[in-house]
Amino acid sequence: MKTIAAISTAAAPGGIGVIRISGDEARVVGDRVFKSVSGAKLCDMAGYTCRFGHVYAPDGERLDECVATVFAAPHSFTGEDVVELSCHGGLFVLKAVLQAVFAAGAVSAAPGEFTRRAFLNGKMDLAQAEAVMQIISAQGREAMKAAQAGHDGALSRRIEKLRSDLTDIGAHLAAWADYPDDDIPQVDETMLKTRLAAGKTALKDLLAGFDGGRILREGVVTVIAGRPNAGKSTLMNLLAGCERSIVTDLAGTTRDVVEETVLLGEIPLRLADTAGIRDTEDRVEQIGVRMALDRVKTAQFVLAVFDASEELNDDDRALMDAIGDTPAVAVINKSDLAPKIDRAEIDKHFKEIVTVSALSGEGLPALQNAAARALKTAELNPNDGILYTERQRADVQKALTALEEAENALLMGMTWDAVTVSLEGAIAALNELTGERVSDAVVDQVFEKFCVGKSIITTVIFYL
Repeated sequence: MKTIAAISTAAAPGGIGVIRISGDEARVVGDRVFKSVSGAKLCDMAGYTCRFGHVYAPDGERLDECVATVFAAPHSFTGEDVVELSCHGGLFVLKAVLQAVFAAGAVSAAPGEFTRRAFLNGKMDLAQAEAVMQIISAQGREAMKAAQAGHDGALSRRIEKLRSDLTDIGAHLAAWADYPDDDIPQVDETMLKTRLAAGKTALKDLLAGFDGGRILREGVVTVIAGRPNAGKSTLMNLLAGCERSIVTDLAGTTRDVVEETVLLGEIPLRLADTAGIRDTEDRVEQIGVRMALDRVKTAQFVLAVFDASEELNDDDRALMDAIGDTPAVAVINKSDLAPKIDRAEIDKHFKEIVTVSALSGEGLPALQNAAARALKTAELNPNDGILYTERQRADVQKALTALEEAENALLMGMTWDAVTVSLEGAIAALNELTGERVSDAVVDQVFEKFCVGKSIITTVIFYL
């Protein structure tokens, strides 16, 4: 394969920027642009050693000071020889150094190509490779922990256990069907049903965690809704940590939708503060109310705000009806005022109810916990290994469907061959998930979503 290179740090000015070179000619290319002050050549350096020097353009112009680090194959992120040139992080400087590297014989890395080579060289499986992008894009601690667990192989180990169990069942069935006269233990149909059921349960557990994991990674479209002066904008500002919405004691201040992305506990919320829901003659406010109700009906999550100091009215009830089955938390605001609200009626509509003071921040931890329960992220253990891409979810669903077919074949009294074919379908789906047997088209699809040059390796992270 050709020697590739790319800027591996963010496309923004910084103190340090890194150009990564990977391939059989990485050291040769590096020596053509880098000269150490000691005179040492990269080709002669041991792995995991650094030299200080300068990088030069093809015409001999000195471009920058540089620290060159060598990672020797196969003990590198990609499994190939890798040279990293750490320069000052100015964008012009980095692009100039990269052009010099290209002139020295490297070619531009495609999106995700460093991680792709790590996969192809056996440094990680496909599920672990996908976790690299999840680490880069993690928006909170739990999302980061889940991605790191995936990169460390937590999901792969769960899949391997499943695959091993199914392979054992399939091998026994095939041996019994092909060599009935040999001394092979007879297939115990009751035990077979038990093991198939256990496999289905394990796959269903994986699927059950997918939505919660996706919320931690991608966030959830959330609407703050309620009647005027319930405290929606004050809550919005509390969650945003700044004055994002206008707050006054006049009803109907918010007429348009105010949006912000915030982190509620460990859950990223793509948050929208909407107009107060009420019957009004003001034509402009009517538009805002209609937009608010439309947002509630299409939201993935609703923070329904009620004024603790007021009795419930028809506007509050209209909001409850609009929410329907959408995951929601009833936020009873103004806990510092004398309560007049009917909690019993709210209890009938919401499983999760919290009392807060959006003005002082009292009750915010309870709101964080209630949101986690409503969105089922509280049930996740990120260290267990969870599904984190739609591709993985689809493969697990295919495996589950195949196991259900195997179970049906067994119940219908079909031959062991029919059961074995379905088992093989389940095993094939799991093999595709981890990349044991996967088409080039699937691999291309996985890595085309990566950034060019981005991976989690640094000068202090390598694989032995």
